Amino acid sequence: MNDPARPAHIRAREITGSHFRYFDFVMAAFVVILVLSNVIGAGKVAQIWLPGIGYWPFGAGILFFPVSYVIGDVLTEVYGYARARRVIWAGFAAVLFMALMSWVVVQLPPAPDWDNQAAYEVIFGQVPRIVLASMVAFWCGEFVNSYVMAKMKLWTKGRHLWMRTIGSTIAGQGVDSLIFYPAAFLWAEGWTNELVLKVLVTQWVLKVTWEALLTPVTYLVVGFLKRREGVDVYDEGTNFTPFRARV
Repeated sequence: MNDPARPAHIRAREITGSHFRYFDFVMAAFVVILVLSNVIGAGKVAQIWLPGIGYWPFGAGILFFPVSYVIGDVLTEVYGYARARRVIWAGFAAVLFMALMSWVVVQLPPAPDWDNQAAYEVIFGQVPRIVLASMVAFWCGEFVNSYVMAKMKLWTKGRHLWMRTIGSTIAGQGVDSLIFYPAAFLWAEGWTNELVLKVLVTQWVLKVTWEALLTPVTYLVVGFLKRREGVDVYDEGTNFTPFRARV
């Protein structure tokens, strides 16, 4: 007899078209955090004190962006790859719209008595090369993260969630960093090849570490959602192409 408190093992294709109570909220959280990481965090370089090293610079967006990978893990683990894929496309569209509107608003001529145009351009001005690199890196990294997460769930038969979340983040954030930093900064003024490599590796390590530290939170959220939704989705027979948004 099945335990009613335990989520049912479900193949992803068996829930096509199904409605879940919390899926929309998780999708909204993913998109909001993704946009915040690009609006609030992307424009500031902060620093942290590391014993034996001294002050080390890092992009403030690291406080936000890795959380999108945590939510991506939750989406894939609870709802399956197809729904995670749909959310990734929604996030991609949101960031694209944000970048477009930021450019439009910056280009609007300011009123004569408004003196904040220069500051506004510093905060919201978009460098096309960096925007393009960020979009491509995000798209590739998130899909790698979701794919690895789904495949590892099949390989481990649903065990060792911590191994799957960290392993998928190592792969996804690795692809993201390998694409973004060279595409955005290689041969740019003030950026040496050594500096690009240094920042790439540092950001990748920090993002994976942040994901590992959030593992207890991931366990709590995944457990809550699986119990409330009553399913435990496995991507058996799933079409893993990223080029579709239909569930």
